[in-house]
Amino acid sequence: MPLEIPYTARHRAGFGIVLAGLLLMMASASAPSPFYPVLQHDIGFSDPALTGIFAVYTVFLLATLLTAGSCSDHLGRRPVLSVGFAGLALSLLIFAQATTVEGLLIARALQGIACALLLSTLSATIVDLEPPSRPGGAAIANSVIPLIGLALGALAAGYVMGVTSAAKLDVFGSLIGLCLVLAIAVWGLPETSPRHEGLLQALRPRLGLPPRARAAFWRAAPAIIAGWATGGLYLSLGAPIVARIFGLHSTLMQAFVVTLLSGMGALACYLARHRSPRQITLGGTAALAMGTALTLIGMALPSLPLYLVALGIAGMGFGTCFYGALRTLIPLSSPDERGEFFAAILTLSYTAFGAPTLIAGMLLPHLGLTSTAVGYGVMIVILASVAGLLRKFTRTD
Repeated sequence: MPLEIPYTARHRAGFGIVLAGLLLMMASASAPSPFYPVLQHDIGFSDPALTGIFAVYTVFLLATLLTAGSCSDHLGRRPVLSVGFAGLALSLLIFAQATTVEGLLIARALQGIACALLLSTLSATIVDLEPPSRPGGAAIANSVIPLIGLALGALAAGYVMGVTSAAKLDVFGSLIGLCLVLAIAVWGLPETSPRHEGLLQALRPRLGLPPRARAAFWRAAPAIIAGWATGGLYLSLGAPIVARIFGLHSTLMQAFVVTLLSGMGALACYLARHRSPRQITLGGTAALAMGTALTLIGMALPSLPLYLVALGIAGMGFGTCFYGALRTLIPLSSPDERGEFFAAILTLSYTAFGAPTLIAGMLLPHLGLTSTAVGYGVMIVILASVAGLLRKFTRTD
């Protein structure tokens, strides 16, 4: 436990607040997904524009991680969290009111900036406030909570869309209110990163890796890339696949794709919590490769039951690839470099999350949805297989 003062009730409450904040932030990231097909129909934009709207979030998130990802190490966790949640609320407000592609792009860009500040700072604060009685709890929280948030955000949005005519107001109004509550609540946290100099130097674009963690980081990179590329595939193309290949136009069913992937990932992380990082990564890469390959067969037949079972298997790999990496990497960072270290991990993650999606958007008009999704899936199978083989022949734990 890195804290130098006794672990008090305030720390326990703070740990709960930051877990709730991470859950809310990830729910806000997936909640727009079920709205994309409807917005595409109402506003009238192309498939490349759809993936562009999705990808601009990642571009701005990465740019912010590379520049301001470590600012909580210098300014303190609380002010960065407060600004992040306020910015997230503003982005959701713009998204809910957008009636043009430009409005959606602005909303998603702002959301990317806010989420970058929150991701690195929340992840670091969770490690800072990890209960001493539950060692390793921060790693599983940083792996499971985001997946649960992704699952709940998409499922709740899809459900609300099916039962009310004011879905945007209900979904985004609720998220905005919760963000504003958290923007205030984080000031009750114990400050675990006192202010110190070096902020301007830290704002220069770079990836900060502690020397003792560099080798382990690059060994874990293939598994991180494979897992997050899977998330990008199904968050961007999952709903169109369900609608166009399987002929299901229910918003709840389209949202269920994200929920199944993320939910199985969260469950797998929890069940694997007593395994070694090596065992987790080997199992995760195998599940990801096999599950993704089976989803391609399900799409080719087409067979919805096979597709959904395969998606659940792929989801298990999606979650545990990242969890295994975090279990290896978290002990290698000290408190005063933790925000910067998480910024580096998340920069790699979201590059893998967004870059293939942007390429897929460019290929869609030329190859079509099925061929693009199959090509994307084959890439994930190869990445996951390579990551598994590298981990199998590299023993570090």
